[in-house]
Amino acid sequence: MTTRPLAIITVTASGIGYAVAQYLEKTHSLLLIDRGEFGDHIQAETLQFDVGEAVEWQKLTDAINGRPIDFLMLNAGVGFKTSWTNPNDWREMMNTNLFGIINGITTLLPLIENNKATIVITGSKQGITNPPGNPAYNASKAAVKSLAESLSYDLRKTKTNMTRGTSTNKPNSAWTADQVASYMFEKIEQKQFYILCPDNAVTNHTDYKRMTWNLHDITDGRSALSRWREETVDDFEQYMKE
Repeated sequence: MTTRPLAIITVTASGIGYAVAQYLEKTHSLLLIDRGEFGDHIQAETLQFDVGEAVEWQKLTDAINGRPIDFLMLNAGVGFKTSWTNPNDWREMMNTNLFGIINGITTLLPLIENNKATIVITGSKQGITNPPGNPAYNASKAAVKSLAESLSYDLRKTKTNMTRGTSTNKPNSAWTADQVASYMFEKIEQKQFYILCPDNAVTNHTDYKRMTWNLHDITDGRSALSRWREETVDDFEQYMKE
């Protein structure tokens, strides 16, 4: 009997992690991690622990038991509102969104760096566009972007593939988790590193123009986040029409 390759996905009780698990269910042996309860709809090994707690990851290495890893998706993320005056909010956000990724990399990299494997690190476009409203979330996702870029560079001489996706709660304009998963695998096949999903309201072209404007805040000497500032918002709107 042929042994299926092993796929490990964190935070899979719902959302994009669950959708990716469904996508891989027929081709891989699944090892799924979440601190919440799992549904009964996917055939998989499951582990319950908080990915932000480094000591908990030993449970995963024990469960892997020497099996080669073919696919790894580090999909940690929470998005609650935070306060500038409550450091505990920031600590919880960073502990899950950033250290949930760091803990996975430091634990699993020794097990995959000599194998051909695909690594997916789930981020958010908010880590690039940095919209006002939730600075801790933005900062955590900006750090994840930087981490993913550095890891990809350091792994460039290995056989490890790497890509990065986006994660968000589901407003009406957003794609479903299934749509995001399908788009992600399409771009992985194309060897694309940055995977920025469009949605029902925003195209890739619009996203790229917004990101270019943000970069020009630096190169053109504008105030930070000028896209949302009263003195420059009209300039931004005109730029988007061009």
